[in-house]
Amino acid sequence: MIKRLNQPTFAPLSHVKIEADKIAEAKRDLILINKIDFAAKNLTSNAGLYLLLENAKNNGIFELIDADLVFDNESTNKIKMNHIKTMLCGHFIGIDKLERLKLLQGDPLISEFDILVREPETVSRFLGSFSHKTTQMFREINFKVFKKLLCKSKLTSITIDIDSSVINVEGHQEGAAKGYNPQKAGQPVLQHPVCFL
Repeated sequence: MIKRLNQPTFAPLSHVKIEADKIAEAKRDLILINKIDFAAKNLTSNAGLYLLLENAKNNGIFELIDADLVFDNESTNKIKMNHIKTMLCGHFIGIDKLERLKLLQGDPLISEFDILVREPETVSRFLGSFSHKTTQMFREINFKVFKKLLCKSKLTSITIDIDSSVINVEGHQEGAAKGYNPQKAGQPVLQHPVCFL
């Protein structure tokens, strides 16, 4: 004896057309709902910078840098805050080369904080003006900021995680040596410590 299997029943063709029309209408509605107009002039892809800059301003970090970081050259003292804010923003968004600071040029959020992003060559000259003395000043500012924020947070203890990282180098850069290099075994690297709280 042969058993007959239940065969699927199909909706009438007119019913299928109605369903297809409903789906098409729903897609049109969805497109209209999700359409966003990006023609505004004050949009930025670097919105996280707002929180960084506001936090630095509210905690007096910029005032501390302005007062405690003193260069021998008066013209360098006049431009230092602009370049330091530029470098801070660049570091925050992950810029690894000075050339990429151009990504910040014309950004409305950067302009809102009165930061004028200069050409990479100009920023490079500014960084070249750091001496051992000014680097130590910056180090002291870093400790003051850390102490201030630590006191403000009222933590009873902190955990410090110290690690090291390597940067591959080509040629004979100062401080480079052969060592542990997971990416290119045997090639010289610069090893630098990293600390996380």
